[in-house]
Amino acid sequence: MKKMTLTIAAAAAFAAAFAAEETCKDGICPLPASPSEAEFAVLSPVPETAVETVKQGPRLKSLDGKTIALVGGSFMASVTHSELKNLILKEFPTAKVYLLNEIGSAGVYPRPGVVRREKDEFQRKLREFKVDAVVAGNGGCGLCTPKETGSCIAAEVLGIPSVMVAGPGFVKQAKSTARACGVRALRVAEYPGSFASHTREELVANTRKALWPAVKKALVEPITDAELAAGEASAAPNGVVLTGTYAEIQRAFLDSGWTDGLPVAPPTKDAVAEFLRFTDLAPDREIGVIPPAQRAVTVRHVAVNGVMAGCPPEFMPVLLAFAEAMKAGDFRRTLVSTHAWTPYCWLNGPVARQLGFDSAQGEISEPKNAVLGRFINLAMVNLGGYRVKENRMGTFGYLMPFTLVENDAAAIEVGWKPYHMQQGYGLNDSTLSCASAINWGNNLVPASSDPEVIKNMIAWDAVEKQQMAVGSGMPRVYRTFLLTPDVARDLAKAYKSKDDLEAALVETARNPLGSRAYANYYGNPGSAFDPATCPLARQEAAIAEAEGAKETATPPWLAWTGLKSMKTVPAMQDGKSIFLVTGDPARNKEQCVPGGGSATVKIVLPAKWDALMAEKGYEPLEKFMLRSDMKPDVPKPKVRGYDRPGVRADVGPGMRRPQGNGQGFGGQGIRRRPQGGRGPGMRRRRPSSDE
Repeated sequence: MKKMTLTIAAAAAFAAAFAAEETCKDGICPLPASPSEAEFAVLSPVPETAVETVKQGPRLKSLDGKTIALVGGSFMASVTHSELKNLILKEFPTAKVYLLNEIGSAGVYPRPGVVRREKDEFQRKLREFKVDAVVAGNGGCGLCTPKETGSCIAAEVLGIPSVMVAGPGFVKQAKSTARACGVRALRVAEYPGSFASHTREELVANTRKALWPAVKKALVEPITDAELAAGEASAAPNGVVLTGTYAEIQRAFLDSGWTDGLPVAPPTKDAVAEFLRFTDLAPDREIGVIPPAQRAVTVRHVAVNGVMAGCPPEFMPVLLAFAEAMKAGDFRRTLVSTHAWTPYCWLNGPVARQLGFDSAQGEISEPKNAVLGRFINLAMVNLGGYRVKENRMGTFGYLMPFTLVENDAAAIEVGWKPYHMQQGYGLNDSTLSCASAINWGNNLVPASSDPEVIKNMIAWDAVEKQQMAVGSGMPRVYRTFLLTPDVARDLAKAYKSKDDLEAALVETARNPLGSRAYANYYGNPGSAFDPATCPLARQEAAIAEAEGAKETATPPWLAWTGLKSMKTVPAMQDGKSIFLVTGDPARNKEQCVPGGGSATVKIVLPAKWDALMAEKGYEPLEKFMLRSDMKPDVPKPKVRGYDRPGVRADVGPGMRRPQGNGQGFGGQGIRRRPQGGRGPGMRRRRPSSDE
């Protein structure tokens, strides 16, 4: 591996620093010529939309005698929609109204080329019931807003007028979601406040005062030219888009929404061309359509964003792998949520070692790992079209994406297969896997070498760390467990594989039923429960039935209670855990990272990879390959959905499985994981809630 040095330079020189020979003396490195003295002709990092504009039908002249569907179910819609029905029939007694499950909903509208049965069935019912208008809602979170907006889009595609109901912070997201699907002038009725924070009396009063007048107006007033113009999609063309000094480029990119707010290296034609040398794909080769903005991303767009992030050109195959993964719903769907899932990735295989990515102490903060995280952030903005306050709705914002590397050799040494081998890839295949994290830090330090004690501590850590605070949301969630080599060594004494460890953790990681019910009742991430119709005791009974509560031995960490047994529910589920041997080999640490589903992509190298790398001073790839008699696993059948069953309050006092929130898995370059066998390309490990 070639030795690299850091330079203290402007962002424009950051990429060059990776390729520079060591010229630093006494820890001080020379500055290159100031980029502010030069002018740069730069390329656009943003692809054009792949979606055709929907021709919206005329609005209604009146609601008299019309058939109106009030659909959805999120965020107290059982209250607001019911009151809207009363108001419609009171003012227009000849109207006919279908409410919520009487007609269903479309779910998130699929991206081009994806077939969604839920959407097709919804449109069939709209035709069958001769629906004249659709009112969907309620948009009160980053996942439910696109889901409910999907019904409006499905209606507008058929020429049926629609209105979306959303809270103040989600109006932009609803319009952005519709615009990305070709609906330029979505009408939104804004609810004045946070749905779940209001009493039922406040919800009814606000529906009468604010929602009903807005809904009525939106359905009958013609769409204006100004509305259509405001919703017109735009993207810069290929080729040079502007020329200016370093400072001017920074300002133009920031004002255009093409950066994450930090400085970028100017993506000149020469810089981009150097990246393109490290792939055999043609620059205009389309990788696919990437949601949520449904942009037609090409290889050149990936290279432009790699330059901007400060990556060295030889990262190009890794960057392409991440762009491919962005199409995977298993990884992608949670990224718009208010709960602020932060995307991250990890690498397996010899390419990571050859390029010098770090798998030891401080790995996510090491320059090469960090700069790949920066690329992920820019790819989110430019390739996917994620915008904070528009369609990326984290309540308190997001961490910078980060990069981990599994220590493949350390995993093999303790007798465990590295993650990519669990996915069916060969030991010396190179892969990028990506997932999303809902928290970071707060390590566990096992003060024992007893594998059962360590397992018990990790199980406790898993119970404490779920997708929502205090375990109020989904009952069994995805988690990535980071294990330093010595902790993995001690666990491997009793658990001969990662699967064995997961099975033991699933059995041990149980939550007292009363604790789980209390958290879900008073911390529900959707709607609030009505104590009059669904008291806590009723919800506890419902959770007990839905989540398989049973009398078990008291969890080891609750032995202090003196109880020999208690009613518990599982906090983990087979197939939803990832174990990576990584981090500081000098420390005994475990870290549980709960989050969303994941996707794994093979890193595809150009035919002349070794020659290209030799030009950059790297040693041949073969030197970084490992030897082992281990054979790849046949990937397990997929776990369907975030959890089965789900516990949600936003559909009334009872229980039901969660509806799909997201977009389909498919499209160019992505395929479903085969149930047997393996091969190159995309594979799925952990589906998300939104299939």
